[in-house]
Amino acid sequence: MPRTGARLPAQRGPLSSAVCAALLLDSNAQVSLPGSAEIIEPYSEDAQLALYTCYELHYRGFDGVDADWEWHPELLRLRRDLERAFLSYVRDHVEPGNDAVAEMDGLCVEPVDGSGPSFYLKKSGTWDQMREYFTHRSLYHLKEADPHAWAIPRLTGQAKASFVAVEFDEFGGGRGERVHQQLFANLLDAAGLDSTYLGYLDVVPAETLATVNLMSLFGLHRSLRGATVGHFTATEITSSPGSRRLVQALQRMDAPNACIEFYAEHVEADAVHEQVMRHDVVGDLIAREPELEPDVVFGIRAADFVEGKLGTLLVDGWRNGLSSLRR
Repeated sequence: MPRTGARLPAQRGPLSSAVCAALLLDSNAQVSLPGSAEIIEPYSEDAQLALYTCYELHYRGFDGVDADWEWHPELLRLRRDLERAFLSYVRDHVEPGNDAVAEMDGLCVEPVDGSGPSFYLKKSGTWDQMREYFTHRSLYHLKEADPHAWAIPRLTGQAKASFVAVEFDEFGGGRGERVHQQLFANLLDAAGLDSTYLGYLDVVPAETLATVNLMSLFGLHRSLRGATVGHFTATEITSSPGSRRLVQALQRMDAPNACIEFYAEHVEADAVHEQVMRHDVVGDLIAREPELEPDVVFGIRAADFVEGKLGTLLVDGWRNGLSSLRR
């Protein structure tokens, strides 16, 4: 069995324990996994880790885990139940909307005195807090652009062509050393952190897992392709100003060049991507499938919701001299 470099995570409750125990068996094994009635808190450490573990089978998998578990009916049944509970939770906390242009215009208005992690780190963050931020972000950035790529076969026309053009940049424009995942691995190495894929899975909280789970949830469902486009658009629109603040924070901290380079790359590239996503992807998608416009708005707002929960956790902890990591 090929090695992926990732090991199964430490369990955080009955749901994740059941998933991890099953994955140690042969994929032909008959297993009985928890039912929907046992998913009490969809945003809990246990539920988010169980969902993350199920999703990871669609990415690189885990060492010692039979690859055929990816399509095991009982595991897919549990994943479906976890997804429904998580999606319902997010919908309950996100107001619906149907004007994608207005939504994107709102994202372009940069607050004068924002309260998110990039604002805090720029103004008063420490190097240790920045390294903690890197730790959280490693779960996404070491698979950056992968969750959104699921949308490509579900798009057509100009929306598809432009979506792929943006992803092409995310994947280094054909140069392996410029793939953003590799640039973030370089950042971790320069910061004295673990650049192993999923190296920090056991130490990040549910709020971090949820930010990646939402992308996987949207990307793996054709019915949510509009939400995937909305999420990716929100990511690209907000990335450039956020990355600029992080560059300023890192320069103030006299951080290693590889750390600055990662965010500097996003300042310029994502400013261009914003226009492509707004006009060529969202515009063309809505022109072809106007019924998807509320889903695009939902994707944008859902991204803001989960990122807001994580940002609040980080900043509140930093202001009180506490770490947001599990250990």
